[in-house]
Amino acid sequence: MEDTKGSEVKEFCSKNILVILGFSCVIAVIALIAVGLTQNKPLPENVKYGIVLDAGSSHTSLYIYKWPAEKENDTGVVQQIEECKVKGPGISKYVQKINDLNIYLSECMERALEMVPRSQHQETPVYLGATAGMRLLRMESEQSADRVLDVVTRSLSSYPFDFQGARIITGQEEGAYGWITINYLLGKFIKAQNWFNLAYYESHHEKTFGALDLGGASTQITFVPTQHSESEEGSLYFRLYGKNYQVYTHSFLCYGKDQALWQKLAKDIQIANNGILRDPCFHPGYEKTVNISDLYKTPCTKKFKRTLPFEQFEIQGTGDYQRCQQSIVELFNTSYCPYSSCAFNGIFLPHIEGDFGAFSAFYFVMNFFNLTSKVSQEKVIEVVRNFCSRPWKEVKTSFVGIQEKYLSEYCFSGTYILSLLLQGYHFTANSWDNTHFIGKVLLPSGGARHVKAETPAIQSKMLWENFIWI
Repeated sequence: MEDTKGSEVKEFCSKNILVILGFSCVIAVIALIAVGLTQNKPLPENVKYGIVLDAGSSHTSLYIYKWPAEKENDTGVVQQIEECKVKGPGISKYVQKINDLNIYLSECMERALEMVPRSQHQETPVYLGATAGMRLLRMESEQSADRVLDVVTRSLSSYPFDFQGARIITGQEEGAYGWITINYLLGKFIKAQNWFNLAYYESHHEKTFGALDLGGASTQITFVPTQHSESEEGSLYFRLYGKNYQVYTHSFLCYGKDQALWQKLAKDIQIANNGILRDPCFHPGYEKTVNISDLYKTPCTKKFKRTLPFEQFEIQGTGDYQRCQQSIVELFNTSYCPYSSCAFNGIFLPHIEGDFGAFSAFYFVMNFFNLTSKVSQEKVIEVVRNFCSRPWKEVKTSFVGIQEKYLSEYCFSGTYILSLLLQGYHFTANSWDNTHFIGKVLLPSGGARHVKAETPAIQSKMLWENFIWI
């Protein structure tokens, strides 16, 4: 009896000691939080920083990222904290004024010095990746491209960061990392955390988005097809957050909107009369003089090069959407296909399926036309057709503040996007309905915080390759 009583007392004491200890721990945690709040000294974040310079064909942008030192399934959760647009054109345009590159990059690099804590400067990686503009320069002159990269390397190495290199990335890399980034931002890979019950829940979207990227010199299409790939060249394999993905991707060099326009002009000038090109892709009343030497400066127009009896030609706009589209479609060679299905120029393209996110120039052009919300294919064609037919004088007075070069090319750009998607990639009305023109993505991440990303940040694929799963 006494033994029983003794054990009951011991059990009672043990339970009460555990309760007291537990209560004491809770009080201690509350006290620590209270002290931290009253002293306004939050616990230091265990984060890392990375800097990416995306050197596109028409401009360069610097992005600063941070992410927790710990990773989920070996993949980092990234937050963009700053974007700085470098003043001036793309780095490939500095080949004749190479020494200006030091000043060119300085303003945004100084901004990076301010944004990244000084204590982490030396361990913060910096990487510059150049895309299609530099790929074209390398086609013209490998020596010139190397010289540009050497100057960029010396400039970036002079800052107290961990410079990781500057290189020209492939078109396949450009498409693939754009696909990774857009799906990351849309929450297609990660599991979101419920802050209150500390449980994880799966994203309600099971399928990934395809990615459509349009720059000045190239365009990329990337998605996960159900069809077996008939070309290993277009297949890539990724493992993200514990799941395997087989992705189709292809980059069409010379089919960015700027180089496509040069191609079209080089093709059409061959049938011009007396150096006058009546061009349906420009507004009625628009006139511009173009040097033949500028026309043939890019490798993209070499296939159209002819000896012409004039050194300049004049563009005279006629503003005809239908004829403009016919001229653009001639750039897509669909006369042969060695596979069961192709895009154009004999390039394998699986059947288009699922949702697509269209960004970069796809978004900027459609945003100009106010067509980024859910709008039918027929409505987009109607808006672009009506815009092209407007007199140039009227357009200039209606869109004050937009640079004339960009304003004059929106008729071509809008028509080109429609032609590329419908005739080049064989999008149907249903595919069009599943295409989303994306400018910003707000993704719930880490409780109350949000990741905000402008579409140019999607270009920063080097972040994934060099910093996140190391």
